[in-house]
Amino acid sequence: MEWFDALILGIVQGLAEYLPISSSGHLEIFREILGIDIPSDKILQFDIILHAATVCSTIVVLWPMFSKLLISFLGFKRNAEFWMVWKIVLSCVPIAIVGLFLKDYVEDFFGGSLLLVGICLIVTAALLAFAHFTDKTPQGAMIPAEKGREISWGDALIIGCAQAIAVLPGLSRSGTTIATGIMLGDKRSKVAYFSFLMVIIPILGEALLDLKELVMTPSQQGDDGVGVITLLVGFFSSFLVGCCACKWMIELVKKGKLVWFSIYCVVMGIVCILWR
Repeated sequence: MEWFDALILGIVQGLAEYLPISSSGHLEIFREILGIDIPSDKILQFDIILHAATVCSTIVVLWPMFSKLLISFLGFKRNAEFWMVWKIVLSCVPIAIVGLFLKDYVEDFFGGSLLLVGICLIVTAALLAFAHFTDKTPQGAMIPAEKGREISWGDALIIGCAQAIAVLPGLSRSGTTIATGIMLGDKRSKVAYFSFLMVIIPILGEALLDLKELVMTPSQQGDDGVGVITLLVGFFSSFLVGCCACKWMIELVKKGKLVWFSIYCVVMGIVCILWR
């Protein structure tokens, strides 16, 4: 893999992790377009770097909120921020179960299939469209005028289940979780922040599992790997683009404009199905 490939994939990851278009699906698509053919352990190593970059993007962009949650949780202050952390933890239970017990099965059965990516992109489009047309909040409303309820414990668990289902390549994690929250009647802005914060724990957990697999799997010899410069290019491109995409996505959710991404997902879904 060359540094230019890493730059493209980093940009794709930074955008698609936050925009409701599926990062896993688009990484699969662009690997196919770029003709990247490297050992699976090297792909795993590179993916860990990209996901670490987007975690850093989330923390940087949401630092004012993230720091309040962290201080309340570590200080055991029983306020709204303290309980929000526990709701985030609760939302991570479904994907933790999938990650610990079904990760290998999902990767072996569903990985690398552009047909599945295409189908899941169309499902993402349907979710975004349904959430848009069932949302009763006035379009264009900002936080002061926004209607809806706070995220409850039950909502957190349901949104967490949506996140667990979104492990399928092509099914957007952010799109699925945000659409689910909107359909439940939660405030759009709160759902956006919750969706981005709730992914930090699973990504870190997945990175640890991937690192364990990377250490235990013998490196495949005789093939081109991923150099340090390439990894750095992937990390920083994903981080910088991720910071911009995270801010942009929050504004899009507040203004109720996610429905336009459903059109994009349908088009890309059809392209993937025909490409295969």
